[in-house]
Amino acid sequence: MQVSPQRMGRPWQGEVSPSDPPPPAYDPTCYLCPGNARVGGEANPAYEGAYVFDNDFPALAEDRHGTASDDPLLRAEASAGACRVICFSPDHGKSLPLLAPEQLRAVVDCWADQTAELGQRFANVQLFENKGAMMGCSNPHPHGQVWATAHVPQEVATEDACQRGWMAEHGEALLSAVATREAGGERVVEMSDDWLAIVPFWAAWPFETLLLPRFAVQRMPQLTDGQRDSLAAMLKALTTRYDNLFETSFPYSMGWHQAPFVAGDRAHWQLHAHFYPPLLRSAQVRKFMVGYEMLAEPQRDLTPERAAEMLRGVSGTVHYRERA
Repeated sequence: MQVSPQRMGRPWQGEVSPSDPPPPAYDPTCYLCPGNARVGGEANPAYEGAYVFDNDFPALAEDRHGTASDDPLLRAEASAGACRVICFSPDHGKSLPLLAPEQLRAVVDCWADQTAELGQRFANVQLFENKGAMMGCSNPHPHGQVWATAHVPQEVATEDACQRGWMAEHGEALLSAVATREAGGERVVEMSDDWLAIVPFWAAWPFETLLLPRFAVQRMPQLTDGQRDSLAAMLKALTTRYDNLFETSFPYSMGWHQAPFVAGDRAHWQLHAHFYPPLLRSAQVRKFMVGYEMLAEPQRDLTPERAAEMLRGVSGTVHYRERA
């Protein structure tokens, strides 16, 4: 990782993102709003909370299909899976930071329920959200996805190996050690009795954050009622800070990593979420991972400590769109 904070002052004549006026509560042309027909023709019910349906264009199918090869250089195997969409709310204009606490708690419960159900049939359950057109989101209605796969994806497999190795060498969970070391430090963005949000020491994206539990937990369904409530509060505070930083609906890709549903001990695992936002200096200037980043190593234009300081410097309680 290379950190070059002096680059923050360089002139910018590249791509900018447009301003984002508040969207309406209901959009008659939206495929995800209550009562509207989706692109395949099926109508959404008049849902009032979090709503889950099978993705109309799934990347994976329950029946395994695809090319298999045992070539030691070009190995391939067929995989099965399920893909679902999770609408966070019937309100077309309310992303996570604008939801009421009980609505956010419903999203957390939905994540846990989907994990518990799909984990009975698949090796890995990936919960994620792509927020904003800048991150490739094809529909502005606030929503996330869940992809369950018969195989353990590469990123999760790498995290599994790293956490297992640390536990074997040090006798403690890797991310528990991170949470203990970082609590109260200069890279903290938000902290509660149960949860910790930091700009990790190794962050590649400018305002990347890592959301960690401060207790032992491997998967979302294990969370108690109190821990789910505190997670909803943490999500609201963190995403509110994001939006308030540049007074825009902050784009990001976020996702939860949890212990795979495969045989063996999982004590080395800690449930956690990654937030990868692209914005760099304003709502109009984004970070591009190109050139040196693609061919050599990630390069940051501000230190993790400075990024955390900037996020702490804005409100985590009052969203800029809700100010009096």
